[in-house]
Amino acid sequence: MLKLGFRLPLVALLFVSACGATKIAPAAPASATSDVTLDVPVVHRPAVEEIVTIMRRDLALPLPAQVRVFVYDSRASFRTGLIDEGYVAPDRVNEIASFAAGLARPGRVLLHSRAARGRTEWRRLIAHELTHVVEFGLAGGDGRADQWLAEGLAERVAFDVLERLGDDSLAERRTRALGGARKHPGFAAGRLDLAALGSPREFTLRHQRDGSLETYQLAFLTADYLVQRHGMNTVLDYFQNCREMDRDRAFSRTFGQSIQQFETEVLSHLHGLE
Repeated sequence: MLKLGFRLPLVALLFVSACGATKIAPAAPASATSDVTLDVPVVHRPAVEEIVTIMRRDLALPLPAQVRVFVYDSRASFRTGLIDEGYVAPDRVNEIASFAAGLARPGRVLLHSRAARGRTEWRRLIAHELTHVVEFGLAGGDGRADQWLAEGLAERVAFDVLERLGDDSLAERRTRALGGARKHPGFAAGRLDLAALGSPREFTLRHQRDGSLETYQLAFLTADYLVQRHGMNTVLDYFQNCREMDRDRAFSRTFGQSIQQFETEVLSHLHGLE
């Protein structure tokens, strides 16, 4: 049991090993203030408990009532998991497995443990993918929200988690991201093309073409700007609005401007930071 300082809905995290056998850590004794139940392998339990605590208690992110987390220890087993548990089409699994260290689907997360180098990156990966689960829960499924904002917010939350754990800082991540964003072709050309980057498929193609790190850094900076300007709750409202309307209308409804208008504004902001 994970003890939190206030009442939260019950969350059960089921971790499944790469070979398919569930390895469950013994449950801690129950208490009157134990509000979150975590069923996880012993080796991953501390990291997940820390991250879930921060995401729910400190960041007030609405994780759904149950999340299944699959952990794989090789690229081959991760590839199999993408098909069996991630519902990835066989003709796309090699493409995704070649660059991804994790994948989120509604109510579930798949993680390739050996692709995350070091404790900090492992923590970042867990927080990033769990944020996607939050987004899917709000939007009513995956692929409903703009992909650049979904990825950017997942990075923003992950970096916030790392800062609270003492592993990194948001300020340092912003500085590093701005350095990487300057190398992105869209940033240099003054055209991010956020409307196209809203498509999950197009986002994947663009980051493979324009640079994966640079594209994610740019997505982080744009999402971070929205959080700083409107607040986290408003950004989460955007995902909730995607449940009822297409992403263009949801963006305009939430932030009071079109994506094209926002692109002009955020580019001006980022160039002003140089």
